[in-house]
Amino acid sequence: MSDTKHNWTKEEILDIYNKPLMELLYEAATVHRVNHDPNVVQVSTLLSIKTGGCSEDCGYCPQAARYHTNVEGNDLMSVPQVKAQALRAKASGSSRVCMGAAWRNVKDGEEFDAVLEMVRTINKLDMEVCCTLGMITENQAQRLAEAGLYAYNHNLDSSEEYYKEVISTRGYQDRLDTIDNVRKTNVTVCSGGIIGMGENIEDRAGMLVALSTLNPQPESTPINALVAVEGTPLEDEKPVSIWEMIRMVATTRIVMPETQVRLSAGRTQMSREGQAMCFFAGANSIFAGDKLLTTPNPDVNEDIKMFELLGLNPQKPFTKKVQPQTVEATDSEFQSLGEKPKWTRPEHKIERNELAKEKGKLIK
Repeated sequence: MSDTKHNWTKEEILDIYNKPLMELLYEAATVHRVNHDPNVVQVSTLLSIKTGGCSEDCGYCPQAARYHTNVEGNDLMSVPQVKAQALRAKASGSSRVCMGAAWRNVKDGEEFDAVLEMVRTINKLDMEVCCTLGMITENQAQRLAEAGLYAYNHNLDSSEEYYKEVISTRGYQDRLDTIDNVRKTNVTVCSGGIIGMGENIEDRAGMLVALSTLNPQPESTPINALVAVEGTPLEDEKPVSIWEMIRMVATTRIVMPETQVRLSAGRTQMSREGQAMCFFAGANSIFAGDKLLTTPNPDVNEDIKMFELLGLNPQKPFTKKVQPQTVEATDSEFQSLGEKPKWTRPEHKIERNELAKEKGKLIK
């Protein structure tokens, strides 16, 4: 394995990002082969266990209650429903189920207890379990770990500077604090971001600085291309080019050599050739299934055909880390504390977010 550097600067990352493309691809592919099997790609299924009605104002998100986006909300799914979906995902070749709930942060109570039971259930199916539930405390992270959680996703989204141009209802430090809380357990960290939100290349490098200087670096980093949804503040953003995605994947691979780089949202806009170049550049994880929470994703059968064409094999579960042991609720060391943490609410005004909110009010 190559030595992992934790003191990358923005200037160093920009130098990598802006290299001649063939040189960049060669370096990224070389780093990739030192640290990973280039013919193995992790396949995950993302399941929205609670959709819509979120109180946040994330400019990219169709689940924000304040925008009108035609997303149909639903209450928290039941444990049997989630188990059925997990079995379906396993049968289609996924080794990991990622459960997402449109919450600002986890609140102790019946719903969180139900999520813990979902984690136990899926772990017993010998599948990796990931959750993305918003901000969490150290005790909540410990309870998830006891249940058998493999990974927790909490994206930084962008650089700290540009974050303020996208979201006003929570602070960047809260993201880092949540990751720190997860790191106090045996749960792995999944954290990445989105490109195509109007940020510049310096912001993309800034996000990679924030991620790569974490020690340890995240075990998984999703690189999302914005899917502009009508009704959101970012509805008019132009799609990023495949060349931008390739450069971002390659740069991420070089600065985060041991991390699984996930080719995430936006794959429906990419050709097989474009995705193949991303895999060559170091991407070794994808989401399968026809939806990523609420946005489109390639059909499972299309991904199977692509894997066959490229000679790729799905990664088996627990390849990178041993399977966590599930502790039943009755034997849990960590109990609900009824916590009410005061996560940050900067509440500065973002003009395009305010305009989208007012537009949503008129439509409703």
